[in-house]
Amino acid sequence: MGFEKTSIFIEAREVEYSYESEEGKSVTALSGINLVINRGDYIALIGPNGSGKTTLLKLFNALLTPTAGLITVDRLPTTDISVLQIIRQKCGMIFQNPDNQLVATTVEEDIAFGLENMALSPEEIKKRVDEVSAIFGLRDYLQHPPHFLSGGEKQRVAIAGTFAMRPECILMDEPTAMLDPMSRNDVLNTVKMLNSNYKLAFINVTHSPFEAALADKVIVLNEGRIKKIGPPESVLTDLELLHELGLEGTVATELAILLRNDGCGIPSTIVHNRELLEYLCLLEQKT
Repeated sequence: MGFEKTSIFIEAREVEYSYESEEGKSVTALSGINLVINRGDYIALIGPNGSGKTTLLKLFNALLTPTAGLITVDRLPTTDISVLQIIRQKCGMIFQNPDNQLVATTVEEDIAFGLENMALSPEEIKKRVDEVSAIFGLRDYLQHPPHFLSGGEKQRVAIAGTFAMRPECILMDEPTAMLDPMSRNDVLNTVKMLNSNYKLAFINVTHSPFEAALADKVIVLNEGRIKKIGPPESVLTDLELLHELGLEGTVATELAILLRNDGCGIPSTIVHNRELLEYLCLLEQKT
């Protein structure tokens, strides 16, 4: 492209998005969005239902275009139809229900599907499928029908197929909402591994404070506007804001605030269970 890459990957400037309701009225879904996502960021996007979270993901992937303002992905404007394919390759999407993304009769074919659409050579496709199946622990499942897999395995296949296309960011719309706890942990561990080992950026729309606490940064949306941005220990401990929006902190945060109000000397930045346990053990030793 003729320019040096910076740490900025996605940038939103004064973004608004409106749509027409069934009654013919204009509805503003997002307003005044100013945001920078850097390469390798792990972002949790939280907020009440209808706050604009999924809409923002679709704007980042150029499935929607802003009514006003500008979104760029790796400096490419999402309003430029000539670069939409590049943007969507750079920003892959994972949806809530993996069955909506699994289109082939075997896991191997499913991982290869996006690569075939990229018109890669058969040799390159085989190479990438082999590499990705090894990374994701899917070698023994390549000839299995994906729809017979567990929920967590299906999501892993969906992420593997997206990862094979070598994106720089994966946008996830509540990817664990339909999963049992074990499958949820499987998916979250996969995400953490890809973020840590491959510096792949993630933006995870979630209602789970536990999942949000795993991110580097948390963004709170309400009524189409950003209410707060910061690290989990700043955002998820702001229980006044979260409760006002009908959200919750993590179990550790909610319990820590109760203990602190009861006179225990517990820090106000606790978001993880292990942190709370360590401080309770220290308090026990002092008494």
